[in-house]
Amino acid sequence: MRTRPHREIWLTRPPRATVPRKLRPWLTDPGSLTARVRRRCAAFSLVVLEQHLAVPHADEAALLGLRQGELAWLREVLLVADGVPVVFARSILPRRNVRGAWNLFHGLGARPLGAALFADPAIRRGALACARLDRRDARYHRALAVSPRLPRAVWARRSLFRLRGRALLVSELFLLPILELPT
Repeated sequence: MRTRPHREIWLTRPPRATVPRKLRPWLTDPGSLTARVRRRCAAFSLVVLEQHLAVPHADEAALLGLRQGELAWLREVLLVADGVPVVFARSILPRRNVRGAWNLFHGLGARPLGAALFADPAIRRGALACARLDRRDARYHRALAVSPRLPRAVWARRSLFRLRGRALLVSELFLLPILELPT
């Protein structure tokens, strides 16, 4: 299994020819994905899979301005709608950004990060980027470990959030059941 993407594959907008019509609104909505899922199900929950120091993937480190091998805080969660996982999310925060600006990251527990990000008007979201991730990408394998019915590739989106000049990267991989929720 590769631990790094084989090449830079993140696009500024989803290609109409290859993205399912029902998935496009999920990939392009600049609002809170957590809030969007909550509005489309009767019971929402969040499962924290991991939260610890880790070495980000090369493309993540580059976006965050980290040196190769530099540790950052990693948080991986599942967004669950009506008992079914619909999104695998991965957040990366450089260690130097934890104190001060992003102190909220440590006290989240099982609360959604999205609620905190969109509640603070000082936090600015950068442009969304999307990619089709397959078995060559370690993020695909992390999602596969928690959602064994993955197709050969999944669509994901990511963006940087900035608070007082300090960045947090959030990536969201869409699992098949997301297509069953109303758009």
